[in-house]
This record gives sequence, structure tokens and C-alpha cells, in this order.
Amino acid sequence: MRPKQSPGWELLLDQNTILRLLEGLWVSVEIALISMVLSIIFGLLLGTWRVNGGKISNIIGRVYLEFIRIMPPLVLLFLVYFDLTRTAGINLDGQVAAVIVFTLWGSAEMSDLVRGALTSIPAHQFQSARALGMNRRQELRYVILPQAVRQLFPQTVNLVTRMIKTTSLVVLIGVVEVLKVGQQIIDANRFTHPDAGLWIYGAIFFLYFIVCFPISYASRRLEKRWAL
Repeated sequence: MRPKQSPGWELLLDQNTILRLLEGLWVSVEIALISMVLSIIFGLLLGTWRVNGGKISNIIGRVYLEFIRIMPPLVLLFLVYFDLTRTAGINLDGQVAAVIVFTLWGSAEMSDLVRGALTSIPAHQFQSARALGMNRRQELRYVILPQAVRQLFPQTVNLVTRMIKTTSLVVLIGVVEVLKVGQQIIDANRFTHPDAGLWIYGAIFFLYFIVCFPISYASRRLEKRWAL
């Protein structure tokens, strides 16, 4: 006897479904936020080093950036989660592996943003800081970095939203994030709610939207305010 079929939207009225999707979303956001905090720290250091460390440091930073850009994030996830575990005998949790990969990726991208922001500062700003008797560290701290932050902020927010959306790849290494939860709900209800996929994936899209849009909107407002 065939089970009674119901419209997929009814699943979204189930409190348990919504709670599971929100828990999965939090896993994605948590991975992205931890990775982004680490990426900002390492990206600032690497970007500053590329600008002030001479030709060799810039070449090393450029090679690292190009390697990360050429290598797809999914391949990096597999290398870290499967190959590193097998080769080094390290038992990595899927979320830890994801944080490592997204930090490597985010640090490379952030370093290039920092380098671009620093090199865009007019030369007379450096000259004025030196004329005031500032050393190199004071020059960066009090004159250059505060101006660079205004250029960096919108681009950094864009990187955050990209990272949140890219975390959907971690489902392929077994991390139970929002996309994996959605697949589980669809599979569990494929006979009773045959069109569940449309509604569940639509809900996932909406969850990503309500996380990313306010961040982007706040960034645009702040950018306009700084431009005044």
C-alpha cells in the first residue's frame, strides 16, 4: 500500500525541521566565522609582510596566493581531511579540517586585499608620517592602517559572505551542516512528501539569504557613510 502523499511545504511547518535546519546553518556559520577571524589575523600579517618585507617576501606571498587560487577548495578539503590524516596519522574532525582549509584560503585572499589597500595609500602620507618622526611601526599603526581599513572593510565583508556560502562544500567530507541536514530531511520524507526537495532547498536558500544580506547591507551603508 502506497503511503499517503502530502505537499512538501508541510515539512516547513514542523518545528523539528526548522530547528534541524537552523542547527545545520549554525555549523556553517561557525566554520566561516572561526576561519574568517583567523584569516583576518594571518592575512593582515602576510599582506603587511608582502608590502614591507622586500621583493623576496612579495614573491613568496604571491606564489602562495596563486597556489590557493588555482587549487579548488574542494581539492584542498580532500587533501587535508583524507590525505593528511592518512599520511601524518592525524585524526582530524571534519569541522577542524574545514577551518584549516578555509583559513588557508581566506588568509591568501585577505593578504592580497591588505597588500592592495596598503599600496593604494598616497606616498605623501608616508612622507608626512616620517616628517613627524614616526618609526615604521608607528607609521603603519597610526597613519597607514586606519586609512587602509576603510578600503578593506567592504572587501572583507564580501569575503565573509563568499566563505559562508562556500562552506556548503564541507558536506562532502561528512560534516553535518545545513545542506546535509536538508538532504537527510528530503531522504526521510521522499515517499510521503515527494516534492520536499523544492521546499527544503528553498528554505536553505532563504536561510543563507537572511545571514548574508544583512552583512552586505551593513557594509554598503558603512561604506557610504565613510565616503561622506
